[in-house]
Amino acid sequence: MRMSLKIASVAAVVAIALTGCSAGGGSTDASTASSSSSSGAFPATVDTKFGEVTIDSAPKRVVALGWGDAETALALGVQPVGASDWLGFGEENDGVGPWAKGLYTKAPELIGTLEPSYEKIAALKPDLILDTKSSGDQDRYDRLKSIAPTIGVPKDGDNYLTSFEEQMSLVSKALGKADEGAKLVSTNQAAVKAVADAHPQWAGKTVTAATKTSEGWGAYVEGSERVNQLEDLGFTQNPTIAALKPNAGGFSVSISSENLDQIDADLIVAFPIFIDTTQITDDAQWKALPAVQAGHAVVIDGDIASAYSLGTSLSRTYALDKLVPLLEKATS
Repeated sequence: MRMSLKIASVAAVVAIALTGCSAGGGSTDASTASSSSSSGAFPATVDTKFGEVTIDSAPKRVVALGWGDAETALALGVQPVGASDWLGFGEENDGVGPWAKGLYTKAPELIGTLEPSYEKIAALKPDLILDTKSSGDQDRYDRLKSIAPTIGVPKDGDNYLTSFEEQMSLVSKALGKADEGAKLVSTNQAAVKAVADAHPQWAGKTVTAATKTSEGWGAYVEGSERVNQLEDLGFTQNPTIAALKPNAGGFSVSISSENLDQIDADLIVAFPIFIDTTQITDDAQWKALPAVQAGHAVVIDGDIASAYSLGTSLSRTYALDKLVPLLEKATS
């Protein structure tokens, strides 16, 4: 898998269909896309954990650093000049997954993730920095805002727990595209609701969103995007996981191999991080779980796991398409 251990527990969920609201304007350059924002949208004030941030005019040079921030801007028709490639898609893919292929007309400068190069960021001369889904660290924010106006994590937010809806709201307001952002959110919510309505048997079934890395097992807590989206489909967070104290990062819990039965639920959705998938599927303790023995577990990897993890309005289309049939099979 492409996700690092520190990054991987960070993100997002099952996915939603994007339909006709996808990044239709994504083929323009950053300057053109930004200038297409309604002039009446500026000055724009965005409320964040670090206070209100006012953007006086349509940004023309956007640097997107937070988890999924670059794809969120692309979905709104704005091409960042710099971006963090959290899932390691690489320069050859402009740092985005196949669901966003071709949306850049000019490749962005790829910047670090947990420890971005502030020198590279400054050299790009941004007029706006997006960091809406990140650690929420004050020092990181202070360094970024010394370069350009920065949209950090939402008010009362922290530790990569920014939801899809919050991220879209923050980014779209900062780009002067609040109406477009709201439309993308409502389209995604309607798509998820349609899937949930078509699968009433999922309502109330317990679920664990789990992962395994070279350091061991983990599961995601309530409020993380992976769990949020499963809940939106009708599932209920595994109460055993819900009762555990989150790790320092705030979005996951560690599970020892000896206590792997804690992840057992009506449904388990699991994926590997920087290890081979067989390290899950061949694990004797995994295979001994009642849910696994009953066929009520889904192990995903590759682009499906990346799309599920990223949780943007673009990746959700891909993930929903691929993941729902697996959920149907595992709950039949």
